[in-house]
Amino acid sequence: MSVLVRESSLSKEKLKTMLHDMMVIRSFEETVEKLYQEGKIHGTMHLCIGQEATAVGACVPLSNEDKITSTHRGHGHSIAKGTEVKRMMAELLGKETGYCKGKGGSMHIADLDVGNLGANGIVAAGLPLATGAALTSKMKDLGYVVVCFFGDGATNEGAFHESLNLASIWNLPVVFFCENNLYGMSGSIKEMTNIKHIAERGAAYGIPSETIDGNNVLEVVKATEQAVDRARRGEGPTLIEAETYRWRGHSRSDARKYRTREEEKEWKKMKDPIALFKDQLIAENIMTEDEFNELNKKVQADMDDAVEFAENSPAPGLDTLTTDIYA
Repeated sequence: MSVLVRESSLSKEKLKTMLHDMMVIRSFEETVEKLYQEGKIHGTMHLCIGQEATAVGACVPLSNEDKITSTHRGHGHSIAKGTEVKRMMAELLGKETGYCKGKGGSMHIADLDVGNLGANGIVAAGLPLATGAALTSKMKDLGYVVVCFFGDGATNEGAFHESLNLASIWNLPVVFFCENNLYGMSGSIKEMTNIKHIAERGAAYGIPSETIDGNNVLEVVKATEQAVDRARRGEGPTLIEAETYRWRGHSRSDARKYRTREEEKEWKKMKDPIALFKDQLIAENIMTEDEFNELNKKVQADMDDAVEFAENSPAPGLDTLTTDIYA
């Protein structure tokens, strides 16, 4: 389904906000990549440049009370759900003003105030967490819906199948959202899965499912909105497969030997989610090129402020070494 701006019920201001959020995600990722190269961020990180539409589009239908679970590639999910960029930046720089007081880093950001139950570094680990949160919502009649983000690689893990089965038989208010960026850590999804679309797996559990263009943010909104509404009505889970593409490697150490540079250039040129959405908004007279340029300046200024905040924040003291941890 190809969704156009004129078909959307979203206000002009909401559409502009969506573009803004996508630009913030990309700017954040490009900024932390630069800081990593400068030696200011330690460990590793997994960038979601090129996948901005999935995070933003999937979070549009959600309220603060609704929840998400994220992945090791989760910066975009956090930003789309409303997590503060300044505190995210501080966390990546290991400062005590970060969401985990500088102790969690890139893969462990959470913000319960906006319904972000957090990311983790274990593939598919967010699926049972989301299923459990949805079970809580149903048993306690809390009314919230959970959107569970995961990648294509997670669909070959046992936790994926167990979670979909439980969510189906218990009729839980959860949306399983697969960001299929076509490649895992070392190869193509075509080499790992013997089906054309991951969404086909929903049928085995009696779960409605569909495959969408994950780089068309309006298409993502429409599919997720329908799934969230279905969950709120008590009709159970949905599986959405959003086909997208990560511009960078799996992590900072990935040489990307499993795909060609020509393929990468084609995706960047023809399927950049930000450029596509910007062009749609300009074509529909919702914004002008000058307005976009001003928006871009604001995003960059806000990111500079986030870096300044993080760099000027104190590091956690040695007296906190054994606090805020689980053992």
